[in-house]
Amino acid sequence: NTIRKVFIMIEMKVMGIALDTRTGSPIVVLHDKENRKALPIWIGSAEASAIIRKIENLTVSRPMTHDLIVNLIEKTGYELEKIEINDVEKETYYATLFLKDNDGNVLQIDSRPSDAIAIAIRIDAPIFVTANVISNGSVSTDSAKDEAEAQEFKNFVQSLKPSDFEKLMKDNEHHESDQ
Repeated sequence: NTIRKVFIMIEMKVMGIALDTRTGSPIVVLHDKENRKALPIWIGSAEASAIIRKIENLTVSRPMTHDLIVNLIEKTGYELEKIEINDVEKETYYATLFLKDNDGNVLQIDSRPSDAIAIAIRIDAPIFVTANVISNGSVSTDSAKDEAEAQEFKNFVQSLKPSDFEKLMKDNEHHESDQ
C-alpha cells in the first residue's frame, strides 16, 4: 500500500517585475486568476531581463538563453506542457518543467523558478504553483485584515516601470551577446 501525495495546484500569471528597494534585487511577481494572491520570488538580473523582454515584446537579433531553450525543446519534438513551482525551503523556490512528446510521454526537468517562468511566458505555457508554496510566500491582495500589507505591496509593484530596468537589460544583453 503506497502513500501518494496530492498537491493542490493554482494557475498563476506573471504580474510583472519589481525591484527590491532594500537590496536592488529583481522580483518576479505572480498572481492568481482572481487577483487575490500575489507571490513575489526574488530572482537574478539576467532572468529578470529575459522576463521583461518578453513582457515588453522586445526582440534581439540573436537568440538569448531562454529563447535557445525554447528552440531546443521544440526542435527535439517536445512541447512545454506546463511549469510547476512546487516547493520552497528556506526562501529557495523549486520548479519543474513538464515536457511532452508526440506519444504523450512526459519528461520532468528540475529548474529554478525564474528560468521556468522565462521559458513558459515565451510560449504561453501555464504556470502552476502548489498551494503550500502560495501559503508560505504569497501576499494577500484582497483581505481587509492584511489591507495595509497588501496596499504597500501593490504600491511597490505598481510604482515600477519597464524603464527602471533599461540599464539592467542592457548590461545583461552585453554579457550574453557574442562580441
